[in-house]
Amino acid sequence: MSRVLIIESSARQQDSVSRQLTQQFIGQWRAAHPDDQLTVHDLATKQVPHLDATLLGGWMKPSEQRTTTEQAALDRSNQLTDELVAADVLVLAAPMYNFAIPSTLKAWFDHVLRAGITFKYGETGPQGLLVGKRAFVLTARGGIYAGSSLDHQEPYLRQVLGFIGIHDVTFIHAEGLNMGGDFVEKGMNQAIAKLAQVA
Repeated sequence: MSRVLIIESSARQQDSVSRQLTQQFIGQWRAAHPDDQLTVHDLATKQVPHLDATLLGGWMKPSEQRTTTEQAALDRSNQLTDELVAADVLVLAAPMYNFAIPSTLKAWFDHVLRAGITFKYGETGPQGLLVGKRAFVLTARGGIYAGSSLDHQEPYLRQVLGFIGIHDVTFIHAEGLNMGGDFVEKGMNQAIAKLAQVA
């Protein structure tokens, strides 16, 4: 049995293409892996606070010096990090906002990129500690950006996932969604076809 951690980050609930892709993924994955445990976190309905002095205090202060709010921030970060560490498969549903990922997803990363837990620094530089995991990234994009200089999603996510040791990353892009005509249907069909191969 594998543990699958799914992170939703679309600000929209209705008509969200990345959420549609997530549901497609879940249905196909469950059919192929009925014994796997799936956990879904929706960062739109249960937001993770952005990195601030409270969380930094929770990380850096000795336990006896932490305030109640700092301890609560640390506990939240620990919970999110523990889930990621325990997962065998990570799924990120990430619509493109202003050429990049939603700020809610960036906040989640800020909580789980933890020195000594998900990465460490050694004599040769940083080393990811989450080796052996797989990741799937489901994106929804109004235009067509894959492979272009305007795509700041895929390069960033590959870098940050690789930083913590996750190098087996598959991207599934639904592109051209705001371009009208045949672009929408083509973009969705390509994404759904690749999802079927993944499961």
